[in-house]
Amino acid sequence: MSLWSPFPQFGEARWPDALLLLLVAATTLASLARRLPGQNVILASIIIVAIASGAHTVGALTAIPFGPFLYADGIGPQLFYPLPWAVPVIWLVAILTSRGVGRLMLRPWRKTKNYGFWLMGVTTALVVLFDVGLEPFATRVRHLWFWAPTHAWLYWYTTPWVNFLGWAAVAVLILAFTTPTLINKKPVKQPRDYKPLIVWLLLNALFVTAAFVNQLWWAAGLTTAGAVTASVFAVRGARW
Repeated sequence: MSLWSPFPQFGEARWPDALLLLLVAATTLASLARRLPGQNVILASIIIVAIASGAHTVGALTAIPFGPFLYADGIGPQLFYPLPWAVPVIWLVAILTSRGVGRLMLRPWRKTKNYGFWLMGVTTALVVLFDVGLEPFATRVRHLWFWAPTHAWLYWYTTPWVNFLGWAAVAVLILAFTTPTLINKKPVKQPRDYKPLIVWLLLNALFVTAAFVNQLWWAAGLTTAGAVTASVFAVRGARW
């Protein structure tokens, strides 16, 4: 509601954002726990949080691999310098929901030899697409972090193109270590799970809404197009 109303319902409070992120993460993990053993879900979560934390700590200190950026006070308390607690949680949600959407898209080919590699590739693409919507929301709407000027020739609302390569590289690294824990060893047919798709779409809808309200037309258009395309392929694959 605060995106549409000129009168902020919570003033300058940031706790609604934090609560939303925590609820989304809890919902994502609870949905995954219905399909996998609890210890697998916990281990996968630890791996995702650890790698994402390490990558963004190095990134904040050295500008590698994302480019030069600075966290704002609005992003919330730090786990340790210079990492805010919200960043690894964002990665946790992005990886698990994107992988869930990828599983729906590739459901017709789940018995093929290279299914695992295709799933990693599609998941990585969806994570980068998630960040395409996240960056304008975080930098231009909520002011969670800021990008320093660089010599990059291509930017996305002040975000240098190298950031998206960094996200892709970190996503591949995370998936390489978490995939064994996310495979269900039970030889039974898994039911269709639309929950990751719903969560992924709702988050993208938030990004699109914020972009429209703030007249970020390219962000709104590209995020909408990406979400619609992914949804079409996910629903089509799930019905196979």
